[in-house]
Amino acid sequence: MYINNYFWTPIWSEQKPEFLKSLNKASNKYINEARKRDKKNIKINKDFGTNHHSTSLTQDNDFLDFRNYIGKKSWEYLDHQGYDMTEYQTMFNELWVQEFSKKGGGHHSAHIHWNQHVSGFYFLKASENTSMPIFHEPRTGARTTKLKMKANLKEIFNGNDLIHYKPQPGTLIIFPGYLEHEFSVDFGIEPFRFIHWNIQAIPKEMAKDVL
Repeated sequence: MYINNYFWTPIWSEQKPEFLKSLNKASNKYINEARKRDKKNIKINKDFGTNHHSTSLTQDNDFLDFRNYIGKKSWEYLDHQGYDMTEYQTMFNELWVQEFSKKGGGHHSAHIHWNQHVSGFYFLKASENTSMPIFHEPRTGARTTKLKMKANLKEIFNGNDLIHYKPQPGTLIIFPGYLEHEFSVDFGIEPFRFIHWNIQAIPKEMAKDVL
């Protein structure tokens, strides 16, 4: 019996530690500014449960090399899936850095970023003791007909409806914009900081009018 896996959900990942030093340094001012904006919540909650979220990084030249790299990789990600990328131009819609609270409680509930084609993470600070991204089964039909999985499975099977990634500093992950994701609750044991981005593919004829 041949096993044919169709309708895959590709998630690309690699280790890119060469960006760590410069991006952590460039991110510090954004995290400090975010903490100032969150000062009231920090005072009330004693820095528990707050996600310190930066403003946009797309115009900051300190992130230019990184932006060019992930932009190229995101284009290749779409091209690899068979899309005719000669017809499209990719554009950053969002690029930001965030850091979870020092006292723990930071997390993100399951969500998607609407009208995006590629999303991604780059982890600046992470460890075995920090939060992690969790991806959800994207196929509606599969979710509505899900059966009970075998107990104590130590491998990933086609029936899994959640995938957990344990990142380390320098981990880069690229995934489709339709893929629902969340971040597990962080316990504040060690720092957790990452860059997140969303890219949209726009028909080139339309991009001429936009640009």
